Amino acid sequence: MVATGSSPGRGALIVFEGCDRSGKTTQTQKLFDCLVAMGRKVELWRFPERTTGVGKMIDEYLKSGNNLPDEAIHLLFSANRWETAPLLKSKLAAGVTIITDRYAYSGVAFSAAKGLDLNWCKSPDIGLPLPDCVVFCDLHPEKAAKRGGFGEERYENIDMQLKVYHQFQKLRQSDWKVVDASQSVDDMHEEIKTLALEAMDHCTSKPQQRSLWSATTTTNEIHQ
Repeated sequence: MVATGSSPGRGALIVFEGCDRSGKTTQTQKLFDCLVAMGRKVELWRFPERTTGVGKMIDEYLKSGNNLPDEAIHLLFSANRWETAPLLKSKLAAGVTIITDRYAYSGVAFSAAKGLDLNWCKSPDIGLPLPDCVVFCDLHPEKAAKRGGFGEERYENIDMQLKVYHQFQKLRQSDWKVVDASQSVDDMHEEIKTLALEAMDHCTSKPQQRSLWSATTTTNEIHQ
């Protein structure tokens, strides 16, 4: 989704992460609609991007019972992010704020939850644009499992989601914005809107976009 408006300086990359059914899709849409109403230049993206060549392969995998080696599907998810990276960088440089429903952190968390080495999982995504704001929609998987639609895709089972949640705690960095996803939709939106506007304002004078998981951007990880 695309909206045009006035946004001086570099656009912000605002990433929403969390386990399945934690409210990410609802909140990304609400934030997008809010920023459009404010006249901001903003786009709403979702990963995986299922319309690309790689994305169609991922979509088929997620909706089917077909099996691929865990390493192979992990690299497909990473390739899906890389095939959109040039456009992402150009949009940000042009002053467009990008809101994404999931990013590299989800790819790593899900693959590590399946038993792959965490550092190996990070490696393919080193060098992608570093988010300016990561909103972690924090909802325990046992609560998420009670929400409508849970279980529709391959990874939506409680055992897997508990493992994913644990991996997110390992990946979480001190500057992530952890939002209680058990609160009302509107209260959650108001909290997120404030965080997003702060990130966007900061980017108007911020230097060039940094890279994900480079030596200078991993020092504030929370290790658990």
